Amino acid sequence: MSLVESTVLFQHQNEDVYLFTLKNNNGLEVRISNLGAIIQSFIVPDSTGKPRDIVLGFDQMEHYIDQSYLESNSYLGAIVGRYANRISNSAFELDSQLFKLSSNHPPHQLHGGYEGFDRKVWKLESISEAPQARLVLSYLSKDGEEGFPGNLNVRISFELNENNELVMQMEAISDKATPVNLTHHGYFNLNGSGTIEDHFAEIPASFYLGQHTDLVPNGEILAVEDTFYDFRSVKQISRVWDPEKGYDQSFILDKEYGEWGKAAMAYSEISGIKLEVFTDEPTVQFYTGKHLNNTGVKGGANYSAYSGLCFETQHHTNAVNIPDFPSTILRPGEVYRSRTSYKISLH
Repeated sequence: MSLVESTVLFQHQNEDVYLFTLKNNNGLEVRISNLGAIIQSFIVPDSTGKPRDIVLGFDQMEHYIDQSYLESNSYLGAIVGRYANRISNSAFELDSQLFKLSSNHPPHQLHGGYEGFDRKVWKLESISEAPQARLVLSYLSKDGEEGFPGNLNVRISFELNENNELVMQMEAISDKATPVNLTHHGYFNLNGSGTIEDHFAEIPASFYLGQHTDLVPNGEILAVEDTFYDFRSVKQISRVWDPEKGYDQSFILDKEYGEWGKAAMAYSEISGIKLEVFTDEPTVQFYTGKHLNNTGVKGGANYSAYSGLCFETQHHTNAVNIPDFPSTILRPGEVYRSRTSYKISLH
């Protein structure tokens, strides 16, 4: 078990950018930057012992601030916030006051606005090797940032253990009532390259959120029964999906609110690698990367549609505008907490 800190890679927003490497004794190696709390690589031995990097990203951290990449809105491997996914019409009402947000995906706000948490340089709080390799980062989102009220203090820890789990824990406090809904936006490809339609997937969810054509939830809760959203048993993606659309859908997990349990599973017969996602969040957004369009990525390759898939654990999307959904409002004196783990094994 080890944790290695890089020298300063470059400066962004007048802050030093680093890359931290977490390793366990089973050959897993995870590189995480304080830029956007980005998981830059996740190296896993496949069924033959060959190491494969199973997350999408760039070889050099500098490319994550290239304008062409930022304009792609890909969010490769980053933490997104203050509010994951879409807020309809870039506005919400809280305690009889209307708040207008930045509208980076007109007319809606997507993943926190123009300069969300994915583009911020996070502060290093601590690193440790025992008993597990653990990295803790923090960020202060100031009152009014992207239109949100309150000074929000956020901490996130990444811990890699000997059970081949990368555990992420997020906490936040605020001095004003504010919406909070954070998630990790990692794209996985368990083959390390190519596309993901050959992957098998499972999502223990009997219901999903209905949404408008612009992907904003409309308040409906729909049954997966007899639809191509039914992943309650393991299915190969290419055998059930609409290849013109893929998936970009929020699923309500079959567990009690706040309970720790499985959110998703995927595996590849080619690499033999299996990924299981566990969380205490109530929903998971399943996205198969339809709109990926990135050049000059790892190894000089390009990403296009379906190069990777996401399992974004979070609260109900657009809950700030749908009163019937569980609240995502954090008030002074309360602590926002969210926990998710990625567990690797061989299928």
